[in-house]
Amino acid sequence: MIDEGDRAPDFTLPGDGGRSLRLGAFRGRPVVLYFYPKDDTGGCTKEAIAFSETIGAFDALGAAVIGVSPDSAASHDRFKAKHGLAVALAADTERTVAQAFGVWVEKSMYGRTYMGVERTTFLIGPDGRVVRVWRKVKVPGHAESVLDALKGMRNMP
Repeated sequence: MIDEGDRAPDFTLPGDGGRSLRLGAFRGRPVVLYFYPKDDTGGCTKEAIAFSETIGAFDALGAAVIGVSPDSAASHDRFKAKHGLAVALAADTERTVAQAFGVWVEKSMYGRTYMGVERTTFLIGPDGRVVRVWRKVKVPGHAESVLDALKGMRNMP
């Protein structure tokens, strides 16, 4: 499990729009890396819209915002188009990145257990180290909380 102060594991994943997203390519600037369970579902859509609505403020602080789920890049493209999303989305179809960050966990619903993504956000500093972690995220107000934490970071480039 990745925690505050740890170096964020580098990864390269297929992204929306046919691009490739590599975490290491963002070195030198802060990154908001948020993991979510599934495209086009209630909470996940609200979270993506909230980050998209505040993207200008993140951009102004030099931060990249990347959402990661096990959905395919094609699913991400449809999700972005349907909701007019402004955040980058990465496809972790093999769940290797979710596992590396410790967010691929056993979950339980209606007495049934299954493996899935635990909604988690990592604020990664320009040096590649994790500055803050939000686990079991509740969507209302979350994007604003991450933005506030970003504003409070020291050593911004």
